[in-house]
Amino acid sequence: MRYKFLGTSGLKVSELCLGTMSFGNNWGFGADEEESRRILGAYAAAGGNFLDTANKYHEGETEEIVGRAVAPDRDRWVVATKFTLALGSGDPNRAGNSRKNMMRSVEGSLRRLGTEYIDLLWVHAWDFTTSVEEVMRGLDDLVRAGKVLYVGISDAPAWVVSQANMLATLRGYTPFVALQIEYSLIQRTVERELTPMAESLGITVTPWAPIAGGVLSGKYTRDSNPDTKRAGGNERRLSEENLAIAREVDAVADLLGKSSTQVAIAWVRQRGTNIVPIVGARTLAQVKDSLGSVDLVLSSEHLARLDEKSRIPLGFPRDFLGTDYVRKIVYSDVEDKIELPRAAQKPR
Repeated sequence: MRYKFLGTSGLKVSELCLGTMSFGNNWGFGADEEESRRILGAYAAAGGNFLDTANKYHEGETEEIVGRAVAPDRDRWVVATKFTLALGSGDPNRAGNSRKNMMRSVEGSLRRLGTEYIDLLWVHAWDFTTSVEEVMRGLDDLVRAGKVLYVGISDAPAWVVSQANMLATLRGYTPFVALQIEYSLIQRTVERELTPMAESLGITVTPWAPIAGGVLSGKYTRDSNPDTKRAGGNERRLSEENLAIAREVDAVADLLGKSSTQVAIAWVRQRGTNIVPIVGARTLAQVKDSLGSVDLVLSSEHLARLDEKSRIPLGFPRDFLGTDYVRKIVYSDVEDKIELPRAAQKPR
């Protein structure tokens, strides 16, 4: 396992992050603590040091399992957790991104994790009600208090992240160094605004669901008669178009003698140097399969094949600005002589 800097910070994280949403049984599914520890052990043995959890996962049980597992060598681990989602019901202030819920949530996470500090605190989702100013000031206060070291944001529009980091720059607050989004061969709409923004601002992207909840693992395509009715909440991803993309992943995997999971994760990893995929697992076998993607480098031919099958229209203004006519009137006849930054290059 190699390591990358998290955004513009000095924090070094492994090139794959271990997602722990499957650690626990309070939701009626997942891995028990013994299996969770085996999964984490395999990840650690491969050199992994970056764990992603949340206060909402299994209603707090996941944080407790993670906390006990990392306690013997806490400082080795980069532990990331989240706040925003409602814990319990009947209290409007136990949810959202307000300063009150933020502070309460962090105290609860510190207690469940059994630690004095959180390496990376994520805003779990943008609530569209709390102001950017309130969120960034609250996060900065947590950093200054030493309870949180770095901050990131998950599941938010590009304009929110841009506004937040500009505000942080102007006021001397702690900026977001990481962005967590859904990103896979069947979810590429983030390429319209979110991933170009992150690259431009020096923000690390940590994609969740890089194998699309198992759709890109061969789970629904290797069998000649896949039981898609037992999708386990994955129904939204099981369109014919997405299954066709999954079959293309299977074909590339067969050519390379790799698993479909490894090909799908490798594609995400190769979308940019600032990308650190989050891989989850309910079993030891699953995490070992995902870890095998680290040594897989897809060729330009295989990348082009997967890209062609999964490409999406980028919409206005990206498609408009990428036309030959517009590029000609922008750059005249010297475009091929200019070393353009990626954001100015023709859409991939």
